[in-house]
Amino acid sequence: MRIAIYGAGSLGTILGAYLTKAGLNCELINRNQAHVEALRTQGARVTGTVELTVPVKALLPQEMSGEYDVIFLMTKQLHNPEVVSFLKPYLGETGLICTLQNGIPEPAIAELIGKDRVVGCTVAWGATLLAPGVSQLTSEADSLTFGMGTMEGVGSQGLKLVKGILEHMCPVEVEDNFMGVRWSKLLINAAFSGLGTVIGGTFGDVSEDPRARRVAQYLIKECIDVGHAAGVTFAPVQGKDIVRLLYFKKGGVKRWLSYRIIPIAMKKHRLLKPSMLQDIEHGKPCEVDAINGVVCQFGRQHGVPTPFNDMVVRVIQEMERGEGAPRKDNLDRFQTLF
Repeated sequence: MRIAIYGAGSLGTILGAYLTKAGLNCELINRNQAHVEALRTQGARVTGTVELTVPVKALLPQEMSGEYDVIFLMTKQLHNPEVVSFLKPYLGETGLICTLQNGIPEPAIAELIGKDRVVGCTVAWGATLLAPGVSQLTSEADSLTFGMGTMEGVGSQGLKLVKGILEHMCPVEVEDNFMGVRWSKLLINAAFSGLGTVIGGTFGDVSEDPRARRVAQYLIKECIDVGHAAGVTFAPVQGKDIVRLLYFKKGGVKRWLSYRIIPIAMKKHRLLKPSMLQDIEHGKPCEVDAINGVVCQFGRQHGVPTPFNDMVVRVIQEMERGEGAPRKDNLDRFQTLF
């Protein structure tokens, strides 16, 4: 069995280290030549809450050959049409693409390669690429999980295959309500990745700062309101009903409780640095349109206002144009929305 991790950056380097350590035939593919060279010569080094170094196979995209049974897609969504079209010839006859991207990428990928070849996966842990070949795991080792589902048409054997591969790293929950899982992950990312990028901080910086936490409450509320309007049933996150814990209609006790619960809920992921923030710091375009922008898009479609998510998109897009920078002062721009 041949496995490829396409876009093996911060998350993919760690996944590749675990799969290779387990004895699987896994290739880590990235277009960053310095990163690929470091992986080849020094191995995949994982630091942070886990410490290990594993010799791995690493390739540039143009060095790919033959066919793969499973390709784990871990690039940003910005170029999915071109990337998926590039990967299509490398899929074996029964090969699958498993997307571990943020947002809701499965429908668009299915349009390119067919519903029977797409598996979706949410990643309930975080990582930061510290240097070529070196990735820091920023979530506690006992809190690592994947949530997995499929488009209509993927058989049980395909699902079992992908699940078995990922379980070499951590537990995998197969979800009947996979779109609910996607929306629950979107909720977390919209609040903590989006706002973390705005203020230039980690998930912990958002959850532990009083002003940022208050904004995060309303980002969460908007996502739940929009999801419900779209007919979404939000899935539990690591066994916890996040709607029951974090949602409020107006004010009062429910809003007070969600404010108190947020730092507890984020405790094991407090060191997670948003990938969007990492992109901004490196002068790259980020995925805000696929995260907070999705909430805004569905809000417009279903007549649900999303002023807090709109503001996150606006501030981050300004950063992408070089018209602003990640800093806590950006919280001032949300004050008129309360």
